[in-house]
Amino acid sequence: MINLIYFARLKEVFGLAEEVLPSTPATVGDLIALLAARGGVWHDELATGKVFRVAINQEMAQLSDAISDGAEVAIFPPVTGG
Repeated sequence: MINLIYFARLKEVFGLAEEVLPSTPATVGDLIALLAARGGVWHDELATGKVFRVAINQEMAQLSDAISDGAEVAIFPPVTGG
C-alpha cells in the first residue's frame, strides 16, 4: 500500500488531492505507467515527455527508484520561484 498525494495543477486535473493504492509498484516508473494506464487526463499528464516531479517520503525521486510498502509518494509539476 502507498499513499499518493497530488499537488498544484495535477490535483486540479485529476480531481484528487490524494489516494491510497492497495498494491505497491516496484519503482516510480512502474507507478507512473500504472497511473497513465488509467487513460484520459491521467495518460495526458503523465505521458512520456511531460514534465512533473516525484518525491518518495519527501525526498526527490527518479523513475528507477524503488518504492517501499507504506511510502508516501507525491507527484507535482515543477515549481519556479523568484
